Amino acid sequence: MQRVILQVPMSRELKINAQSASSEMGFSSLQEAIRVLLTKLSKNELAMTIEPVEEIHHLSPAAEAKFKRAVSDIKAGKNVTKTKNVDELLTLLRS
Repeated sequence: MQRVILQVPMSRELKINAQSASSEMGFSSLQEAIRVLLTKLSKNELAMTIEPVEEIHHLSPAAEAKFKRAVSDIKAGKNVTKTKNVDELLTLLRS
C-alpha cells in the first residue's frame, strides 16, 4: 500500500487539546485517532452526532444529604410557603 501524507492546518491549541483527548480515549497518538476516523468514514461506517457535552457536577456528601432532606421535606409539605400573587412571591424572595 502506497502511503500519502495529509496535512491539516490547525492552531497549536487545537492540536494539543485533540492529542490530549485522543490519549484519554485510548489512542496511542492523534494520528491513530484520525486514521480510525478516516477508515470508518471511507467505509460509510461512521455516524456522527454533534452535541455539546454537558458537565456533570457532583455534590459533596453533606450537600447531597441536605438536598435529599429538602426534597423529602417538600414532598411532605414542610417548608412550603404560599403566596397570593407574583408580587408577593418576589417580595418574599428578595427579603
